[in-house]
Amino acid sequence: MSSFSFLTIKTASEGTYKEKGSKFLAFAIPVESELEIKAKIAELKKKYFDARHHSFAYILGADKAKFRAFDDGEPNHSAGDPILGQIKSKNLTNVLIVVVRYFGGTKLGVGGLIQAYKTAAEEALLHANIIEKEVMANVTLRYPYEATPEVMRLVKEFELEISAQEFGGDCFLTGLVRVRNQKQFVERLILLQALGNKIVLG
Repeated sequence: MSSFSFLTIKTASEGTYKEKGSKFLAFAIPVESELEIKAKIAELKKKYFDARHHSFAYILGADKAKFRAFDDGEPNHSAGDPILGQIKSKNLTNVLIVVVRYFGGTKLGVGGLIQAYKTAAEEALLHANIIEKEVMANVTLRYPYEATPEVMRLVKEFELEISAQEFGGDCFLTGLVRVRNQKQFVERLILLQALGNKIVLG
């Protein structure tokens, strides 16, 4: 692993764990933003409205700078932290794990809860397809219409992921470039500008 890529999960996966009548349903979900996380949690709370707890944890960003663990009424650090620990143990990011608990009538104690939430989260990740993804950077190109063929060559050479394109007197292209190729991409633009090409960033 390097600063140019990170590990995440390809699609959602599930796991279950039972202990003394309590049932723990774990859902590991790939996510890109806190807004998406809120929507996924709300979706699960609606579907499993009759459950006692919906504890969760997530990590976001290639630098893993955004993270949160939430116990949802369980004793402090007995649910969210063990879930978060499983995401960290697999060195993952852009992952949300929600563990839904149906209380079975017998208290498990803090130690039992920690083990249960940890195991449920672990089960969900055991069924996940872990993949490596490239860290991407946003780029916007401005250029005259006649430079379109050269821009398309750049798109192909650097495998830019186009998110928006606008044609007119001035043309615009917004997309994503791999961070590992970003320096080389900028150097190519500078070279093209030196050769009289009017493709500019921003």
